[in-house]
Amino acid sequence: MSVRLKLTLSYAGFLMLAGILLLAAVWLFLLRYVPNRAMLTNADDDRLTDGVFPIRSVLLNVFAPRAAAVMVFLLVFGLVGGWILAGRMLAPLTRITNATRMATNGSLSHRIRLPGRKDEFREFADAFDTMLERLEAHVAEQQRFAANASHELRTPLAISKALLDVARTDPNRADGELIDRLHAVNTRAIDLTEALLLLSRAEQRSFTREHVDLSLMAEEATETLLPLAEKHGVRIETSGEITPTIGSQALLLQLTTNLVHNAIVHNLPERGAVWVNTSVGPTTVVLTVENTGEQVTPELASTLTEPFQRGTERIRADHAGVGLGLAIAKTITHAHDGTLTLTPRSAGGIRITVELPATGQESEISAEGAVAI
Repeated sequence: MSVRLKLTLSYAGFLMLAGILLLAAVWLFLLRYVPNRAMLTNADDDRLTDGVFPIRSVLLNVFAPRAAAVMVFLLVFGLVGGWILAGRMLAPLTRITNATRMATNGSLSHRIRLPGRKDEFREFADAFDTMLERLEAHVAEQQRFAANASHELRTPLAISKALLDVARTDPNRADGELIDRLHAVNTRAIDLTEALLLLSRAEQRSFTREHVDLSLMAEEATETLLPLAEKHGVRIETSGEITPTIGSQALLLQLTTNLVHNAIVHNLPERGAVWVNTSVGPTTVVLTVENTGEQVTPELASTLTEPFQRGTERIRADHAGVGLGLAIAKTITHAHDGTLTLTPRSAGGIRITVELPATGQESEISAEGAVAI
């Protein structure tokens, strides 16, 4: 049976039960206040027995058929009215079901937008619309990511093919120069592939959780990237306190390394600075990475965590990566149930804040090295 039929039968059954109870109450009331027999003075009445009239028997004969007629009316009324009421009550569910079918067929742009007062169906429809909106945005993001990844991977392959074609047509070309350029192009393709694999691993949360001190990750990332900072003329200052959290040691080191690396390569051409700080809040641990640099608008800052998005307003140098550094950092943060926030500095540059759930235990665990992306 359909839900509408079940509701109809439920309404009709309840109405019949209420009618039976009401008629039973009336009958009990009559039995209580109406005498069983009464004396009559009419000698011509053939229903008299020794001058006594059976009132209750006559009343039952009159009451029973009328009560049966009322019950039949209540049954018909309950079925018809219940069918109509059930249809009106389930109308929002029909709209939600249609929207679900459309979403199943690939139409994620459709919205229910259920009108009326806020009730359970309205809340369910609004939640479903929110889910569709997020799903549509996620699918669009994945499509952009796939297109960008294909473009980024095609570029080094096309360069390699062009170099090989040139070498084939120009036998006098120096092999050493060709090998060096092919090595650089191949290294970039490998770095990009490793970045995509790391991004996929972080999104799937396929890692072992353990106690990690985020301040140790910051110190190790800073020490690893210190030669790069000196090459760019960037000063790094590290400060803070022990910040215990739970997560993947390798991924959190990669997160910190990406943020510090990004702060170094996107900085002033000379006399730049990077500040790395860790702190502990009531329920979270906080990692903050700030750098000097050109002015960054809030609109640009909001897009820098998208895959293959590079800040065109910021100065780019070598070791600029493959455009996945901040995207990987954001994915690792979300995989650890944290938040990553980018805020432009008024003096230029950007401030990146990572908040992760804190733990009550402190752990001094050394992490393995990671490659900056």
